[in-house]
Amino acid sequence: MYEVVGVRFKKAGKIYYFDPNGLDIIDNEYVIVETVRGVEFGKAVIGTKKVEDNDVVLPLKKVLRIADQKDRLIVEENKKAAKEAFDVCFTKVIDHTLDMKLVDVEYTFDRNKIIFYFTADGRVDFRELVKDLASIFRTRIELRQIGVRDEAKLLGGIGPCGRMLCCSTFLGDFEPVSIKMAKDQNLSLNPSKISGLCGRLMCCLKYENDEYESAKEQMPDLHEVIATPSGTGRVVGINILERVLQVDLAGKDRVVEFTLEELQEGAVSSQATD
Repeated sequence: MYEVVGVRFKKAGKIYYFDPNGLDIIDNEYVIVETVRGVEFGKAVIGTKKVEDNDVVLPLKKVLRIADQKDRLIVEENKKAAKEAFDVCFTKVIDHTLDMKLVDVEYTFDRNKIIFYFTADGRVDFRELVKDLASIFRTRIELRQIGVRDEAKLLGGIGPCGRMLCCSTFLGDFEPVSIKMAKDQNLSLNPSKISGLCGRLMCCLKYENDEYESAKEQMPDLHEVIATPSGTGRVVGINILERVLQVDLAGKDRVVEFTLEELQEGAVSSQATD
């Protein structure tokens, strides 16, 4: 067992475990931590707790101290400097006629590095751009290419549902989403209906997928011939969420709805009679 705190560096960002280093850290307290890219400012969204050995990646980096007002002022100054760096880099990208879209700029807490996030359709030769930026800012420069989902997470926005994007408000990690999920939920396969602002399949297709998969395992397939309390029939419609089937009864020229419970109870009664 290891004693850890869970720290998040961005809103809806991934949570990383750190060694509390003997400090009494509570939920939502700001801390200064040591990371692989230097000293960083983060929010302890998970207070001190113990986790199993296989839940941590060793060696654990340490929390250096609980952040004070001075540290928060440094973060605000870094944000202002990042906005200025964005404008400079944007101009330089145009000067070098590079086929890339600058998305965001971030200073590390200790200002040892500036990270420029960008999107591009393919590989970009930005060596000359890095030289220009290094001569202007006189610190380490990192250009990081990101995907369209990451771009949406950084920029935020309003989804087709009218709410703020899930990825920018609470989703820490992107989970795989497939077209099969849309098919299982009987959704329109029109890309404009099931795609988010990023142009990829909406993350929310994953939310109810487990419920649909569980329901499908319990229910017969479409066009399958089944026994019902009213006789044998063929399944012509399925409402997975309500667990209701529409059955075309053989020889009766009519479609009847049955709940899954009614079919199961009918099967039990039939077995008891036999």
